[in-house]
Amino acid sequence: MLRLMRSPAIGSSMPQSIAQTYVRSLGSVVAQPKLKDVGVMNEPILSYRKNSEERKALQQALKSTAAKCEEVPIVIGGKEYKTDKVMHQVMPHNHAHKLAQFYYADKKLLEKAIKTAVETQTKWDRVPLEDRLQIWERAADLMAGKYRQELNAATMLGQAKTAIQAEIDSSAELIDFIRIHAYFLKECVKYEPISENIKVTKNSMRYRGIDGFIAAVSPFNFTAIGGNLAYTPALMGNAVLWKPSDTALLSNWRIFNIMREAGVPDGVVNFVPADGPVFGDTITASPHLAGINFTGSVPTFNRLWKQVGNNLDTYVNFPRLIGECGGKNFHFVHASADVESVVTSTIRSAFEYSGQKCSACSRMYVPESLWPQIKAGLLSEVGKLKIDDVQDMSTFTSAVIDDKAFKRITSYIEHAKKSPNLEILAGGTYSDSKGYFINPTIVQSKDPKDRIMTEEIFGPVVTIYVYKDSDLQETMKLVHTSTPFALTGAVFGQDEDFIRCALEEFKIAAGNFYINDKCTGSVVGQQPFGGGRKSGTNDKAGGPHYILRWSSPQSIKETFVPLRDINYPYMSE
Repeated sequence: MLRLMRSPAIGSSMPQSIAQTYVRSLGSVVAQPKLKDVGVMNEPILSYRKNSEERKALQQALKSTAAKCEEVPIVIGGKEYKTDKVMHQVMPHNHAHKLAQFYYADKKLLEKAIKTAVETQTKWDRVPLEDRLQIWERAADLMAGKYRQELNAATMLGQAKTAIQAEIDSSAELIDFIRIHAYFLKECVKYEPISENIKVTKNSMRYRGIDGFIAAVSPFNFTAIGGNLAYTPALMGNAVLWKPSDTALLSNWRIFNIMREAGVPDGVVNFVPADGPVFGDTITASPHLAGINFTGSVPTFNRLWKQVGNNLDTYVNFPRLIGECGGKNFHFVHASADVESVVTSTIRSAFEYSGQKCSACSRMYVPESLWPQIKAGLLSEVGKLKIDDVQDMSTFTSAVIDDKAFKRITSYIEHAKKSPNLEILAGGTYSDSKGYFINPTIVQSKDPKDRIMTEEIFGPVVTIYVYKDSDLQETMKLVHTSTPFALTGAVFGQDEDFIRCALEEFKIAAGNFYINDKCTGSVVGQQPFGGGRKSGTNDKAGGPHYILRWSSPQSIKETFVPLRDINYPYMSE
């Protein structure tokens, strides 16, 4: 029942526990209970094989979703609003096809949403945890059953994900976020502070929301992230303004309605699509801003952080800022690596969902001794990939998300065509005549610090630097010194000394680190996700500590023996 797409290295003979053995040798690992030992499991992933019931249900959902342009209102406190700023979500693989019509909330409506959220928060925070947990369990059940294929269809058509990429996102990961963060809340409340003599004093802790409102700004690339950014703070007693991505509007609208059906009261989460700068300016100007839960670009998060800093004197609280900002993720290959594992892992990591996963492999370091074999394998496999409409079940990946992404990604391809230090080995072609299609592109660089090796591209382009085997140590240092990001990374090798060295050398190079596995595919509750440096605040969504970022705990001391004397005993001796 573990998450799909996480196969072990092929032919690996190295002990699977080498990382744990190494870290334990430093005295920093304590055995932790596994989630499955305490009654919570990851959502099983459906296979969508030919003639399967889930495939039939998905195809029907795709047909009905594609047959209309769904109208999506702004929702504040349960009331629906429309403005004269009309927007449309289109299919990335067929941009003439409008999937949803929605509206931008203006400054006045956003201020109304803030007022509603602030008023709702105190009431929602008084709802017992048991009642909230029941709502979350109902929501997970609805997502896993009744609405599973509606979520998947909206994600496939609106965000150009294939069936399996939608299933691991808008089904499995979304359900995991809902269930497992609720589980972590249950575990958290089990903690009891020390009470040395309960006949005299009883100490306890309760977990409150933060007075004010939380702003959730979610991305296009994972439907599940939208659900997590908006509803995990809500679980903890907060009220939220949710700004969904324009290009994930329909799937996020599905989540909003499922949570309402499950029992989340009006005003707890307010659905407010908006122009980015207008939203940012409005929320950061409010004295009631309690936090920002963000996934997106570094420039946008920098802008929000600066605005918060400039307004610190006006806030009721110090706003909590959580951000995940992407990366320049790497595969580092040692001369002892299993070539087949390197090739298949890199193809999947770099090109699944057209390289638009925050964790997608974007750069790779390969030793000269293995380069001929790895090059031949990569070129062979990339040539087999089918890039087409997501409704075709034989499609490996589809279009990139929109015209802005298309222009950004193809600018790097054009740079590769013109630079004497770069050679395009595969791909390099693209067309936006019907959809925003970019063929998976493999580039070889003579310069490990060329901008194609150091800047985030967020598309189906992977660049490879071939190093001399004798330059191993120097090349390893390049990984974390040549780019400001530190999100995910993977090393491939059978040599245990190399793995030990890599664990130390790459300690700050990635928040999620993989050994003989691709740098994508983190699973809620298994590999809590996040990175440091310019990749974000590394608060590890899907882990046990994330929910505490959205709580304002209160320590309570209850005394049963009245204090009768202001003096201490020694004073009278």
